Amino acid sequence: MFLEGSPVALTLGRPDGDNPLVLVNPRFGELTGYTQADLAGRNCRLLQGEVDDKEARARLRAFLRDDTMPNVRTPILNFRKDGTPFVNLLYMSRLRGLGGETRFIFASQFDVSRAQAERLAEYDRTLDQTLTRLSPIAAESGIIVEGTLTTIANSAATIAQAKLTIATLDDGAVL
Repeated sequence: MFLEGSPVALTLGRPDGDNPLVLVNPRFGELTGYTQADLAGRNCRLLQGEVDDKEARARLRAFLRDDTMPNVRTPILNFRKDGTPFVNLLYMSRLRGLGGETRFIFASQFDVSRAQAERLAEYDRTLDQTLTRLSPIAAESGIIVEGTLTTIANSAATIAQAKLTIATLDDGAVL
């Protein structure tokens, strides 16, 4: 399967209920320490731990509530399975059926904890390539990948948000 071989950490979740995960790829496991077996049927919010990253969580809730929002991209404080914190640049998009219904929530994750701008640019290029390759594969199954390249193009604002989150972590403040 294409997602399993992707160099980008990817997940697929159901659009209903508590948005349980149906797939996490091996790269996600490398990033977080969690495997498919650990997370199948569970919500990815377990990565957030006990820290209340209010702004990021509000953006994610707004995306999940509003079916007309095609995507969201935000840095959010997450924790690996071993408890190590990292700033995750989270991108979520809807995969829609030809009738317009949301079939899956597609997400990519990238550790920006100590990332340099050139690494973020490389991540954007890799994610763009992943989405470009995913679109025709999804289309064969009657699924449309929504709102992808516009969000990736807004990297400067997202990088600034990530730097603020990192600065807060470096100061020892709890979000």
